[in-house]
Amino acid sequence: MNPLYANLGTTIFEAMSARARANGAINLGQGFPDGRGPEDVLAEAARALLGESNQYPPMAGTPALRLAVTDHYAAHQGLDLDASEVIVTSGATEALAASILALVSPGDEVVMFQPLYDAYLPLVQRAGGTARLVRLEPPEWKITAAALAKVVSPRTKLIILNTPLNPTATMATPEELALLADFCVSHDVIAICDEVWEHVVFDGREHVSLMTLPGMRDRTVKIGSAGKIFSLTGWKVGWLCAAPALSQGIAKAHQFLTFTTPPNLQAAAAYGLGKDMAYFTGMRAGFQRSRDRLATGLTGLGYKVLPSAATYFLSIDLAASGITMGDLAFCEWLVEEAGVAAIPVSAFYAQDAVTNVVRLCFAKADETIDGALERMARRP
Repeated sequence: MNPLYANLGTTIFEAMSARARANGAINLGQGFPDGRGPEDVLAEAARALLGESNQYPPMAGTPALRLAVTDHYAAHQGLDLDASEVIVTSGATEALAASILALVSPGDEVVMFQPLYDAYLPLVQRAGGTARLVRLEPPEWKITAAALAKVVSPRTKLIILNTPLNPTATMATPEELALLADFCVSHDVIAICDEVWEHVVFDGREHVSLMTLPGMRDRTVKIGSAGKIFSLTGWKVGWLCAAPALSQGIAKAHQFLTFTTPPNLQAAAAYGLGKDMAYFTGMRAGFQRSRDRLATGLTGLGYKVLPSAATYFLSIDLAASGITMGDLAFCEWLVEEAGVAAIPVSAFYAQDAVTNVVRLCFAKADETIDGALERMARRP
């Protein structure tokens, strides 16, 4: 077996979900909502399944979905994209894989910010790249010019930016975006921007894509996810947007990964992207209410909760909560003794991990949140 994969364990998400099932625990670990998702989007998927072709759609995606992506980003983020610059993928992780495999050659260096989504590092290594890791620190998790200066070299080819950032639930500030754009332009670096949480933002915030900053239009790969936008995480419909010089090369990698994505789900995603602003506003308000319910409950129990600007997640600072256990030990105690599954944020680091922060998912029904809070009243 390829030693890269032979030496990898089961993802922390699957491992903690299995522990939750085995212990009858409430699962606030893996990031999926309790709800069914929007009924009209589900209905469109069913209609297309029964009423339209179920044979291979075009490799780059159906024309309807590619156009819907461009129209959506024009309306919501002011991006001027052509449908030929959109490649539909089987989930955002496949978009990441195709982009990394197409753009990284052996010996290239890739700047990544940890805590990081766990797929990034093995994909870069599988492509022959070398990771240059920037360690972010709670509670602000800020990217600084000094940190970038420590990792840049003549071999720097890419940066991978996740904003909003899972697991920290933070968003890159305008100052950080400007810093990253200047870094990319001055060092001739391509940015892969994992923006799957772009619509799940709170407190009146608006997502800004790095692609919109000066000099970044032709050197950015922007990745999105229907699963996150419509709370349908099992659908695995994603896309990437990039200028032709990038997207045409990435398409060649995509064609030998999944090649294409179920056409009825593409039809439903295209329909959903055209929904009016009220859907997106209401979706955000619903998740914000759940965030506040969990945060208020945890604070009342004496836990120190870190700010959550976006995503389905908020975090507890164990040390500030008076808990001396490390994050992994606490999560193991929590699932075994209290019956609640959470995720240790140290699992999102490849080295030099922060070990006193635990991530919880609040994209749950009120009764699920309240049940978890009742159990978490018991502390180690």
